[in-house]
Amino acid sequence: MLDISPSGLQPALQNTQRGIVKGTKRVNTSEAISASAVAGLAERRLDWRHKAVPATANGATHADFLAAEHTLADLQTPLLTLDAGALHGNADRLAEWCAQHGVLLAPHGKTTMSPQLWTEQLNRGAWGITLANFAQLRVAREFGVRNLQLANSLTDPHAIQWVASQPADTTILSWIDSLGTVDVINRALAGSDSVLDVLVELGAHGGRTGARSVDAALEIAQAISESPNLRLVGVSGYEGSLAHTADDAGLAAVRGYLAAMRLLHEELLAAGLYGASKVIITAGGSAYFDDVVTVLSPAISTGAEFGEPAVDLMIRSGAYIIHDDGFYRGISPFSREGDQPFTAGMYGWARVVSQTEPGLAILDAGKRDLPFDEGLPEPQLIGPSLGGPMEPLIGAEITSVNDQHSFMTYDANTTTVNPGDVIRLGLSHPCTAFDKWTVIPVLADSAPGSDQTVVNLIHTFF
Repeated sequence: MLDISPSGLQPALQNTQRGIVKGTKRVNTSEAISASAVAGLAERRLDWRHKAVPATANGATHADFLAAEHTLADLQTPLLTLDAGALHGNADRLAEWCAQHGVLLAPHGKTTMSPQLWTEQLNRGAWGITLANFAQLRVAREFGVRNLQLANSLTDPHAIQWVASQPADTTILSWIDSLGTVDVINRALAGSDSVLDVLVELGAHGGRTGARSVDAALEIAQAISESPNLRLVGVSGYEGSLAHTADDAGLAAVRGYLAAMRLLHEELLAAGLYGASKVIITAGGSAYFDDVVTVLSPAISTGAEFGEPAVDLMIRSGAYIIHDDGFYRGISPFSREGDQPFTAGMYGWARVVSQTEPGLAILDAGKRDLPFDEGLPEPQLIGPSLGGPMEPLIGAEITSVNDQHSFMTYDANTTTVNPGDVIRLGLSHPCTAFDKWTVIPVLADSAPGSDQTVVNLIHTFF
């Protein structure tokens, strides 16, 4: 059954840093995710298939690797690492903010596709996990996640029937943005008594998915209410595809769209088209979640006064737990407000493999290793080795990336770069960083340029 009441949003839980990096403190996850399935990752063997794992650790289990207390110096380039303190602080920060504002959080799991990190989000009171496609839903169910939202339409008959076959204690919400999708689901479930919980999705011209007007969405909602296999439980949308900046024009587009979502919800209430006693309005990626709450939180209601369904607001921010040194650093609400911003929790590490002309160094990390779609990597530190002393790298720039190489320019008059030197890189857009790595080391907090201990290995499933 659908349970999205405010009581389902637990207070932010006070996990210790040891809990996030070692997995030793797991709070109330027996219902939200399978603790045993997540713990089982510690028995996975590491080998040549995991490019972040050094050759000297070939054949060791995840648990053996951590017990050996490896450090950054034991690893090799190219490399992606995570920062334990940043993960912990970012997870706490948004959980506390959601609790303060009375909104639900269903973080978009596609950012990391890591059940270990999903566990940390669920530990802190997240309602469930949002995902983007059928394959990702299967990963989540394999790890026992019980509350799921598919931020997309179900149009594959195999996926529709699979969702309908899930056990009664599992909630999977999906979106519908056309009469054609209603028809596809009706055909796939014809003759069955299965009922899927769905949200009508509002889009906008120039956006991605979603009905292109409130009137069109109302027509779809009417068709959902008439279907024997569908139940309308809310309104959904994604404002992030309508703007890419936080200037006046970008924010105006976002806020205008969110106002239309609220209008749609009010029209659905007035028409009595909701099919549940508790419904949600959901929007909010990692760039504009503050505007989502400002515009849509007035719709939150117990429903008791008017005999209407109770209404909750749910945001779906996913990149926040990792954050970055690029796109989200510039556009995150907490960065724009200047008050306790998120902290970058991922770094790339690359070695100079060629330095044959002044002011140009070729690094051993490229498109196959590091994100580049929302800004190129940012050179930050340089040193002779991983885990050794490093110093700021001023004025250097990554100008382009190939599959396996990056081109770094620098001022040869003020900076010396030699083959074998290691560069720490700030990165932009975690969503296209994690998919390049099956295992990602998590480093303990310490001063930059010190030999940090590997305190966990994060497994991903893309």
